Amino acid sequence: MSSSDPKPGPKPGPWPPAPESAAMPPSSWAKKTGFRPKFSGETTATDSSGQLSLPVRARQPETQPDLEAGQTRLRPPPVSSSAVANGETDKDKKEKPPPQTTTTPPPPPGSVTVPVKDQPVKRRRDSDGVTGRSNGPDGANGSGDPVRRPGRIEETVEVLPQSMDDDLVARNLHMKYGLRDTPGLVPIGFYGLQHYLSMLGSLILVPLVIVPAMGGSHEDIANVVSTVLFVSGITTLLHTSFGSRLPLIQGPSFVFLAPALAIINSPEFQGLNGNNNFKHIMRELQGAIIIGSAFQAVLGYSGLMSLILRLVNPVVVAPTIAAVGLSFYSYGFPLVGKCLEIGVVQILLVIIFALYLRKISVLSHRIFLIYAVPLSLAITWAAAFLLTEAGAFTYKGCDPNVPVSNVVSSHCRKYMTRMKYCRVDTSHALSSAPWFRFPYPLQWGVPIFNLEMAFVMCVVSIIASVDSVGSYHASSLLVASRPPTRGVVSRAIGLEGFTSVLAGLWGMGTGSTTLTENVHTIAVTKMGSRRVVELGACVLVIFSLLGKVGGFLASIPQVMVASLLCFMWAMFTALGLSNLRYSEAGSSRNIIIVGLSLFFSLSVPAYFQQYGISPNSNLSVPSYYQPYIVSSHGPFKSQYKGVNYVMNTLLSMNMVIAFIMAVILDNTVPGSKQERGVYVWSDSETATREPALAKDYELPFRVGRFFRWVKWVGI
Repeated sequence: MSSSDPKPGPKPGPWPPAPESAAMPPSSWAKKTGFRPKFSGETTATDSSGQLSLPVRARQPETQPDLEAGQTRLRPPPVSSSAVANGETDKDKKEKPPPQTTTTPPPPPGSVTVPVKDQPVKRRRDSDGVTGRSNGPDGANGSGDPVRRPGRIEETVEVLPQSMDDDLVARNLHMKYGLRDTPGLVPIGFYGLQHYLSMLGSLILVPLVIVPAMGGSHEDIANVVSTVLFVSGITTLLHTSFGSRLPLIQGPSFVFLAPALAIINSPEFQGLNGNNNFKHIMRELQGAIIIGSAFQAVLGYSGLMSLILRLVNPVVVAPTIAAVGLSFYSYGFPLVGKCLEIGVVQILLVIIFALYLRKISVLSHRIFLIYAVPLSLAITWAAAFLLTEAGAFTYKGCDPNVPVSNVVSSHCRKYMTRMKYCRVDTSHALSSAPWFRFPYPLQWGVPIFNLEMAFVMCVVSIIASVDSVGSYHASSLLVASRPPTRGVVSRAIGLEGFTSVLAGLWGMGTGSTTLTENVHTIAVTKMGSRRVVELGACVLVIFSLLGKVGGFLASIPQVMVASLLCFMWAMFTALGLSNLRYSEAGSSRNIIIVGLSLFFSLSVPAYFQQYGISPNSNLSVPSYYQPYIVSSHGPFKSQYKGVNYVMNTLLSMNMVIAFIMAVILDNTVPGSKQERGVYVWSDSETATREPALAKDYELPFRVGRFFRWVKWVGI
């Protein structure tokens, strides 16, 4: 609206007068300008065919990324019917003089300018994500400058990609090294160490939970940790070479933790004790993991995973992975409470480093954000060591050499248990570990194959595949030219099944799969080269051969392990929910589906876990293991014990309920592809047309040419 003096209006007309175009309702204005709300309850309208019903606007030149040069070209708009009718050809257009252009002032700090031919494309990311604009053309005032809100504080916000188009435009500007980049030896070594240190918690915390639950000794914990390092290094090398070829670290995922604890706490293992208990349960776990992983390998290499991909979308992945992290709430802080003065300090430090100090950079590296877990662990561990040596944690007259079960005094029994968690000298893993030890297959004995436990692991392998699919898509938008094809995804899932079979043979205690935390690590470190991950995997294998390294990691106090797990499981939950950014997060359809899936993933397992247990009953396991003994008292009772075990165990797992609810609702409730955020995978035609896509995902050493006939697991 003009700010000049009012002029005499036209002759009086009907009352009330028709409103001016500038006073249209916000919804009509939003539709005319093509505004798409992402965080409100309003979604983009669709017609009956599922196509977007967008208003007719002037067609703008479309940008097409040059995947090889890392720049953006303008795609010529299609010739209109009026031009054809007038006889105007491309040659005539070329002979026309170029239009007059005006000089555009340099963009303000914080904006990203993509070079194009005639029209600069600006992408600005403000602190609140909104840029104020006037009524002038292109959001500019009379001088052509963008109108800025006063007092706006701009900063570069590191976020995960929202869509494939956004990432293709700005990937080269945000990532230090791409997927096929090969930095020098020094950068590779530095970034490889940084990458694995940032994911230290994901690699070592799972064995520190399951081995004590099996009754293993400190030496057993050290041996399993060394085995995890060895298998993770080997499987990562295989995955970056013959799997998805994305820079994703493989390791003991939290997806396998709940079924492993359920098998460990099975009723038939309650009578065992000592080292016999550990070896027997480990062999049972090995058998279940081998069969479940073989099923996953068949799922991938047979091409069936390509069919399952049609059912797996962000609305399915988000609540399923979030339920994995939420399911361990009964284990986290109850164990931290065993020694609050150590556990709470650990939690506060990791929160301070990861949140309050995340923007502090040293030599262009955000050390506190990247190394939040190892830094907080080192500081807390050092403080606990000093307190132990200073005599703050003493036994006060109680004999520490007497087993707690044989102590008569209730005061000593309670106090000795607390000191066991507070002191740092109670573990003898470092002193008892050998200097050199080679992890070998079947080191715990021949696996024991149990049909009921194997069926549980087969179901869990499907959920692990869903987790990996989300990681493939998110990481490919960060580092690759385009998302992989369905065949590449099937190939990667099949290889994950094969590597999990290796994990079962070596006795890692869980299957080996893509760690969800990879996506966050890549986004923070901005390192997408697969060479970095491969060099780090080789170093991991070397460290696994040094027994003292495993002994050192195994001697981490259990309270600190629980404190770090509280942070890791919270991160796992958040990373799962972050998959909703690919869908219409504000859609009422998606909100209801995710809400129902999460609620019932907590409520239904709680019914199974609490069924048949009286408040005053004396349980044979600690309270934080209570959710995993449901197979002995679950509500599902039939004449077949094996069926009872499978149903009670599966329906007591939060991730299984979330997955079932999300898959059924997302694939039966009507919704457009844009609203659902359906994953867009590349096709074979795109791979043929764009050499960069083939170079990203083709197998090395020309191995792929021998398997060109296997269309369902190739590019």
